[in-house]
Amino acid sequence: MLQNRVDEVSLLRSSLHGDSEAWGEIVRRYKEAVFGIALGILRRHADAEDATHDAFIRAYDNLRRYRLEKKFSTWLFTIVVNICKNKLRYRRYHPVVSAGHQIEETAPDPAAAMERVELEERLRDALAELPAQYRAPLVLRYWNDLAYKEIAEILATPEGTIKTHIHRAKVALKRKLDQREVIENASR
Repeated sequence: MLQNRVDEVSLLRSSLHGDSEAWGEIVRRYKEAVFGIALGILRRHADAEDATHDAFIRAYDNLRRYRLEKKFSTWLFTIVVNICKNKLRYRRYHPVVSAGHQIEETAPDPAAAMERVELEERLRDALAELPAQYRAPLVLRYWNDLAYKEIAEILATPEGTIKTHIHRAKVALKRKLDQREVIENASR
């Protein structure tokens, strides 16, 4: 763990001196996590790709402001969350209708694949209905496996509030999924 941190710091230092291969390695290490956060918050694949791209550009442009003694992932995740918040704010005033995103599935059993796609779709729809203040901490906690303290830093919110938001989000998500199941069963 410490070796990875030392290696990361040396990559960041090299990046500061213009080493594009070092920055490429940083991007490779974090691109899936950053994309996952963006997708979880924005709920649109194309917007998440844009936010991921923007986050790495902003991080590189502001790399001189990053303090090497701090955890890089927290700093980077804060950047992507802020970009996502800005995109959500923009969306609120500039709504656009978009087609749904299909999940690609490679499971050998078509029935199991279809069931998984339906479950993911119900979960994504229920998650999309949550307020951003609940959705963002939930995504950071369960899709990115971050500690409450780190989520609190990223979202600039007290840790106790983060725990409350995650708890409320889980309760609301369960309620929404249960309601959908009752409605689906009643319509059959």
